[in-house]
Amino acid sequence: MNFRAEIDVMPQKALLDPQGKTVHQSMQLLGLTQINGVRIGKHITVELEAESMEEATAKVEKACKELLANQVMEDYIYELVEV
Repeated sequence: MNFRAEIDVMPQKALLDPQGKTVHQSMQLLGLTQINGVRIGKHITVELEAESMEEATAKVEKACKELLANQVMEDYIYELVEV
């Protein structure tokens, strides 16, 4: 079976996001004063093969925990669908 995972990796809310802060300040300079905050992360699309949804979930979890997200500083969420 083929699956696709849409993964979002974001800085933890308790941590400063310097890139997001810089973009937010630039938006303010452009007159976009209604924007109250910006956080910048990564969006990753993974296509994979697995025998079941459970196996695909295990593979995506392993990829996130061991490679895609620094769990000390980042959180991740994903949506996994069969394609």
